[in-house]
Amino acid sequence: MRLIGLLFLLCLAVFVYFRDAAAQPIARPPGVLCPLAPFQSAQNLPAAFEHEGYRLQPVARFALEARVLGKRLYGTDPGARLAPVDLALGWGRMSDSRVLEKVSISQGNRFYFWYTPDPPIPLQEIVVSSANMHMIPATPELEQRLKRLKSGNIVRLQGYLVNVSGPGGFFWNSSLTRDDTGNGACELVWVEELAVR
Repeated sequence: MRLIGLLFLLCLAVFVYFRDAAAQPIARPPGVLCPLAPFQSAQNLPAAFEHEGYRLQPVARFALEARVLGKRLYGTDPGARLAPVDLALGWGRMSDSRVLEKVSISQGNRFYFWYTPDPPIPLQEIVVSSANMHMIPATPELEQRLKRLKSGNIVRLQGYLVNVSGPGGFFWNSSLTRDDTGNGACELVWVEELAVR
């Protein structure tokens, strides 16, 4: 009986070790890793389409390469079936480890928060070089890949910014600019392609 208890504790310790190791941020060297701002275009958009019982209206083509600053999974809020993953993403100097080590980042309730007592770059640059984005995966495989991301990953994604409507008067609109803040400032991204490093 004692041997069984020891084996159980050993298995538990191994599980906790690998779970914690998988959650550790990926260390990156100093320097700007993702120099370009997201690409956005309102040209040649497809028609609205249905997904998971919602109507999605593309409002812009969208592509970016960015550093993952944080990830938050959602399972119970009204939009969780549609967008189960939020990513806080940074580009320009918000992809530089020297800057990020001086900025505290957190997520909750579909928002992204940052704080710095000693700004390493102008505050407005933090605003326009980072964003919280609600990810709508086009396939179950993309959903699993988004859920496995962690801080420090570099992602390259393509798809559309969308406005969503659904049963009971539900609506959820994407931001179309990078310089807004607060409620309504997040991008709602239909993700069709994802590359990770």
